[in-house]
Amino acid sequence: MRRVLIVGAGQSGLQLALSLLGHSYDVTVMSARTPEEIRSGRVMSTQCMFANSLQHERDHKLNLWEEETVNVEGLGVSIAAPDGSRALDWFCELDDYAQSVDQRVKMAGWLELFEERGGKLVIHGVATSDLNALAKLYDLVIVAAGKGELVQLFDRIPELSPYTSPQRALSLAYTHGVAPRPEHPDKAGVRFNIIPGAGELFMIPAYTLSGNCDILFFEGVPGGPLDVFDDRPGPQEHLDRIKALAKQFLPWEYERIRDAELTDANATLAGGYTPVVRNPVGTPPSGGLVLGMADVVVANDPITGQGSNNAAKCAASYLDSILGQGDRPFDEPWMRATFDSYWSYAQHVTNWTNALLQPPPPHVQQVLGAASQIPAVAKRFVNGFSDPTDFQHWFMDPDKTAAYLASFG
Repeated sequence: MRRVLIVGAGQSGLQLALSLLGHSYDVTVMSARTPEEIRSGRVMSTQCMFANSLQHERDHKLNLWEEETVNVEGLGVSIAAPDGSRALDWFCELDDYAQSVDQRVKMAGWLELFEERGGKLVIHGVATSDLNALAKLYDLVIVAAGKGELVQLFDRIPELSPYTSPQRALSLAYTHGVAPRPEHPDKAGVRFNIIPGAGELFMIPAYTLSGNCDILFFEGVPGGPLDVFDDRPGPQEHLDRIKALAKQFLPWEYERIRDAELTDANATLAGGYTPVVRNPVGTPPSGGLVLGMADVVVANDPITGQGSNNAAKCAASYLDSILGQGDRPFDEPWMRATFDSYWSYAQHVTNWTNALLQPPPPHVQQVLGAASQIPAVAKRFVNGFSDPTDFQHWFMDPDKTAAYLASFG
């Protein structure tokens, strides 16, 4: 039985660990926190998993909260005008629903499920020095912890990493009491509100420790009017600032959130990180090889909501590569081929995400405008969040965009 160690207990590491157990691998997961510490801790992220990613969870019976989680039925885009009105506003249903489960709920539950299914769980924060010994004890060591010193084992690839600093200041709150959009009161959807030159507000229906909720998530251009959380305010002050920003820039959304309350005392988060692509193979100081996955090797800004989706698809891709290797060694050529297989998908997410971090060029403005008039354009755009590889064919290139829009006469 082949022995695999996965360092990190997030979407990618735990999904891979649980799926490997189903194929009779001897799997150990090292987590820095216990399930109860995760549940009682601060929120870790936003997330919205679309149909293709949700299916990977269903394939391995990991969809433990699907029945009680609110279905995200569509995606709406609004652009704020200087006078507080909406210069653009439309909503389109997804072909298949998306869902968002608080990672405190999911990762704590998956850790417990991992042990129930026979996995070996070790609660221990892993340093680079620990990998020196660990790499010799397992057939394969995978680093799935996207933060901390371990990522320094994986060198940044400059030609694939155009940014050297965070491109958005991030702030979020999990809330109860958000009212529905009055024009679509029976449709739960992600709302993508664009404030030109300042940033974005996403409103994401989700499931948390206390049931269904809404995530309020501002992405502010650094140094701009939405970048006001550097002092890490307390939870209530954090929510109050989010409400004040919505009232100033997005009054239609403020009306929905004015009476919102935090879901719990740990329901806020602020920060930022630099988008990066890294070399997938790391070498601990004493030798040996470790393989990076998901955010360790491809970290994108959350503006396109692809973090958990990338993680799920990376886990599925790595699973296929591991199973396909059989009894052969997990050597460096295999590690690089494993990453390349995932990168054949992830490159399209990275290109699309990096493009949206810049002021929208004319052809993107044309797409968003056309989507308000042509249902087929809106439908293709919103379903691209489940399969971002489609954007290369019509959205990313001005000439392809022009040809696509011209096809509607």
